[in-house]
Amino acid sequence: MTISEKSAYLKGLMDGLELNKESDEGKMIAAIVDLLGDMSKKLTAIEDTTIAISDELDEIEDDLDAIEDYILDEDEDDFDDDYDFDYDDEDDEDEDFDDEGFDFGDEDTTIYEVECACGNIIDFDEETLEQGSIVCPECGETLEFTTEDEE
Repeated sequence: MTISEKSAYLKGLMDGLELNKESDEGKMIAAIVDLLGDMSKKLTAIEDTTIAISDELDEIEDDLDAIEDYILDEDEDDFDDDYDFDYDDEDDEDEDFDDEGFDFGDEDTTIYEVECACGNIIDFDEETLEQGSIVCPECGETLEFTTEDEE
């Protein structure tokens, strides 16, 4: 039996007993039954609101789970756990450089860049810098450079 049903039952009992609502005891019992009826209505409204909020929170949780799954799936597409990357060399045209003699695994290696008069950009390391010159692979011009020690 719900609280609303119990409240209605007590009101029915009071009406069935035909209490004198003009006496002090009758007034008090009638006021208590009315209070119980009002309280049961408020409590029912609160329960309904709580259920509605709970349902909304469940929907929000489902939406967040879907967003999280989407983001995690996107991350898994970017980084394959097997490290079986399949790069297409045709798509990486801007990575056309000659890496002969370079140790890219060494964090201490500094890579320098110079632009030739023909517009070609050439990357080189400290060893080439110490040699003092480099030949442009595009136009064949020798580029000379010096290092000045600052005291």
